[in-house]
Amino acid sequence: MQEIERLIRRHQNWSRFTAAIFYSICIAIALNMFWEPGGVFASGITGAAQLLATVVRKWFNFKLFGLATTDLFSTGTLLFLLNIPLFILAWKQIGHRFTLFTFLAVIFSTISIRLLGGIRPLTTDPIVCGIFGAVVNGLGTGFALRSNISTGGLDIIGIVWRKKTGATIGTVNIAVNIVIIFLAGFVNDWPHALYSALAIFINGKVMDAMYTRQQRLQVMIVTEHQKAVVSEIQTTLRRGITIVHDAEGAFRHEEKTILFTIISRAEMYELEEAMKRADPYAFVSITESVKIMGHFYEPKTD
Repeated sequence: MQEIERLIRRHQNWSRFTAAIFYSICIAIALNMFWEPGGVFASGITGAAQLLATVVRKWFNFKLFGLATTDLFSTGTLLFLLNIPLFILAWKQIGHRFTLFTFLAVIFSTISIRLLGGIRPLTTDPIVCGIFGAVVNGLGTGFALRSNISTGGLDIIGIVWRKKTGATIGTVNIAVNIVIIFLAGFVNDWPHALYSALAIFINGKVMDAMYTRQQRLQVMIVTEHQKAVVSEIQTTLRRGITIVHDAEGAFRHEEKTILFTIISRAEMYELEEAMKRADPYAFVSITESVKIMGHFYEPKTD
């Protein structure tokens, strides 16, 4: 058993390491090929790093200790520096392994942004750059979150906030980035602030589409094999179930039992497999749940 657990842990670690590298490449492409050439600002800490780097480039471009301030305070370097207090928050509130791989993701991102800094942009059209940059970055961020690591910045704040309030990662991201949009208008111009708002919105939606663990679904099951279904779901998914007895099917007037439970979208496949084993002929209805009040079990992030 311990050997199996070690193999599982090793596989998880390699998956997280791969996700960190994939994200770093995505953010470097999004910044260097799309957002920077188009004058579009990203979301969260990445956008804040862009803003600070733009301010340095426009108004504080001079030599400091023999080095240009644009090199000392580049977007990649500022991205790492701004994430340092958030590493501490993640270490205390989320998990140690989570924080370690988040640190790696940010380090790889800083290096990738530097290495791909000379990459030639495909276009400078701000709308095209905003959309494609948001899609590329959203894919990388969503994949990282699915692999149980963060990309730093608002991802960490979003995960902590979601645990306390239930708000989705993308929603938190969009809400906080209103500040980024206004500052983008002052630093560049208001049309580019609008393009940044579009990019931030698309980035949040792509993240939500990729990171399905946070999406809640209500499941209604009509079955004749109550005990088998309840046992299988509780063993496989660890979900609480509400049982409604003495239901009756209108067609054959057979006695049924109705079961209600809440799952995350990421558990859809596990639920389907559990139902195939317990009662493949049960009627199952799944709908999106707008809001959950009360306790909803979430596996610890680490």
